[in-house]
Amino acid sequence: MSMPGGWSQYSCEIPRDVLKTFKAAFEGFVGVKYIPLAYASQVVQGANYSFFCNAKGVYPEAFPQAAMVEIFMPLGGGAPTIKKINVIEH
Repeated sequence: MSMPGGWSQYSCEIPRDVLKTFKAAFEGFVGVKYIPLAYASQVVQGANYSFFCNAKGVYPEAFPQAAMVEIFMPLGGGAPTIKKINVIEH
Protein backbone atom coordinates (compact mmCIF):
# COMPACT_ATOMS: atom_id res chain seq x y z
CA MET A 1 0.00 0.00 0.00
CA SER A 2 0.99 3.62 -0.40
CA MET A 3 0.62 6.63 1.87
CA PRO A 4 -3.00 7.78 2.44
CA GLY A 5 -4.37 9.47 -0.68
CA GLY A 6 -1.38 8.67 -2.90
CA TRP A 7 -1.16 5.94 -5.51
CA SER A 8 1.55 3.28 -5.38
CA GLN A 9 3.60 2.42 -8.43
CA TYR A 10 2.25 -0.35 -10.65
CA SER A 11 3.59 -3.81 -9.88
CA CYS A 12 3.32 -7.05 -11.84
CA GLU A 13 3.54 -8.99 -8.57
CA ILE A 14 -0.08 -9.00 -7.40
CA PRO A 15 -0.40 -10.13 -3.75
CA ARG A 16 -2.79 -12.95 -2.99
CA ASP A 17 -5.17 -10.73 -0.96
CA VAL A 18 -5.36 -8.15 -3.78
CA LEU A 19 -6.03 -10.89 -6.34
CA LYS A 20 -8.76 -12.23 -4.03
CA THR A 21 -10.34 -8.73 -3.99
CA PHE A 22 -10.21 -8.62 -7.80
CA LYS A 23 -11.87 -12.02 -8.14
CA ALA A 24 -14.57 -11.15 -5.57
CA ALA A 25 -15.43 -7.94 -7.43
CA PHE A 26 -15.97 -9.90 -10.66
CA GLU A 27 -18.00 -12.70 -9.07
CA GLY A 28 -21.08 -13.18 -11.25
CA PHE A 29 -19.72 -10.86 -13.98
CA VAL A 30 -20.55 -12.25 -17.43
CA GLY A 31 -19.62 -11.48 -21.03
CA VAL A 32 -15.95 -10.55 -20.66
CA LYS A 33 -13.12 -12.27 -18.81
CA TYR A 34 -10.54 -9.94 -17.23
CA ILE A 35 -7.06 -11.18 -16.33
CA PRO A 36 -5.05 -8.77 -14.15
CA LEU A 37 -1.41 -8.26 -15.17
CA ALA A 38 -0.38 -5.36 -12.91
CA TYR A 39 -1.91 -3.25 -10.16
CA ALA A 40 -1.51 -0.05 -8.18
CA SER A 41 -3.24 0.86 -4.92
CA GLN A 42 -4.46 3.97 -3.12
CA VAL A 43 -5.31 4.14 0.58
CA VAL A 44 -8.57 6.01 1.20
CA GLN A 45 -11.46 5.09 3.52
CA GLY A 46 -10.65 1.57 2.38
CA ALA A 47 -8.54 0.94 -0.70
CA ASN A 48 -8.77 1.77 -4.38
CA TYR A 49 -7.09 -0.58 -6.82
CA SER A 50 -6.24 0.07 -10.44
CA PHE A 51 -5.58 -3.04 -12.53
CA PHE A 52 -4.05 -3.26 -15.99
CA CYS A 53 -5.79 -6.29 -17.54
CA ASN A 54 -6.15 -8.45 -20.60
CA ALA A 55 -9.84 -8.54 -21.51
CA LYS A 56 -11.57 -10.98 -23.83
CA GLY A 57 -15.21 -11.56 -24.59
CA VAL A 58 -16.41 -15.05 -23.75
CA TYR A 59 -17.83 -15.71 -27.19
CA PRO A 60 -16.27 -17.30 -30.29
CA GLU A 61 -13.74 -15.18 -32.17
CA ALA A 62 -13.73 -12.43 -29.53
CA PHE A 63 -10.87 -9.99 -30.04
CA PRO A 64 -8.59 -9.61 -26.97
CA GLN A 65 -8.09 -6.08 -25.68
CA ALA A 66 -6.28 -4.24 -22.90
CA ALA A 67 -8.34 -2.61 -20.15
CA MET A 68 -7.95 -0.60 -16.97
CA VAL A 69 -10.21 -1.72 -14.13
CA GLU A 70 -10.76 0.29 -10.94
CA ILE A 71 -12.05 -1.49 -7.83
CA PHE A 72 -12.91 -0.11 -4.38
CA MET A 73 -12.54 -2.24 -1.24
CA PRO A 74 -14.24 -0.65 1.81
CA LEU A 75 -12.76 -0.69 5.32
CA GLY A 76 -13.80 -3.62 7.46
CA GLY A 77 -13.81 -6.18 4.66
CA GLY A 78 -17.10 -5.33 2.96
CA ALA A 79 -17.75 -6.41 -0.62
CA PRO A 80 -15.45 -4.89 -3.27
CA THR A 81 -17.10 -2.95 -6.09
CA ILE A 82 -16.05 -2.25 -9.65
CA LYS A 83 -15.87 1.54 -10.05
CA LYS A 84 -14.82 1.78 -13.68
CA ILE A 85 -13.68 -0.29 -16.66
CA ASN A 86 -11.89 1.49 -19.51
CA VAL A 87 -10.96 -0.40 -22.66
CA ILE A 88 -7.62 0.78 -24.03
CA GLU A 89 -7.88 1.44 -27.75
CA HIS A 90 -4.93 0.34 -29.86
